[in-house]
Amino acid sequence: MQIDLLTDHPNYIDTLAPWLLAYWRPFLPEDTLEMRIDKLVRHCNRDTMPLALVAHDGDHVFGTAALRTCDLPGYERLTPWLGGVFVGETFRGRGIGAKLCQAIEAITRTRFHLEEIYLFTLDKTQWYSNLGWSAYLSCEWEGQPGTIMKKSLTPP
Repeated sequence: MQIDLLTDHPNYIDTLAPWLLAYWRPFLPEDTLEMRIDKLVRHCNRDTMPLALVAHDGDHVFGTAALRTCDLPGYERLTPWLGGVFVGETFRGRGIGAKLCQAIEAITRTRFHLEEIYLFTLDKTQWYSNLGWSAYLSCEWEGQPGTIMKKSLTPP
């Protein structure tokens, strides 16, 4: 498995967009496939945010994660954000999500020279805690309770 910038593999957008649409539709019923494709295209950057990574092997795509300046309206003062972490259902439980998160953290530290990063989760607080993230704030998104988490990227 490789993890690369989505901008180097835009052909995977056709697989990722329907996955993301189906996953987020309960919270964002107004989303369309075209909106998801457009969002992924906007993440096809190399040296600016937003950018996305893709986990893949040859013609098979497994998942994606993004680095954004902000991922939660009302919290623009916090930056940058890990967002859009998603692994296809049949590929879960193999550590792909954790590797995508680690790759985003590395890019944040080495490419953007930033020492902390945030994320928002509705229900994966424990999973992210296991990856070294700490709960930072409780908040709401689309009427759902969630948690903003934070991770220091400075070496211990």
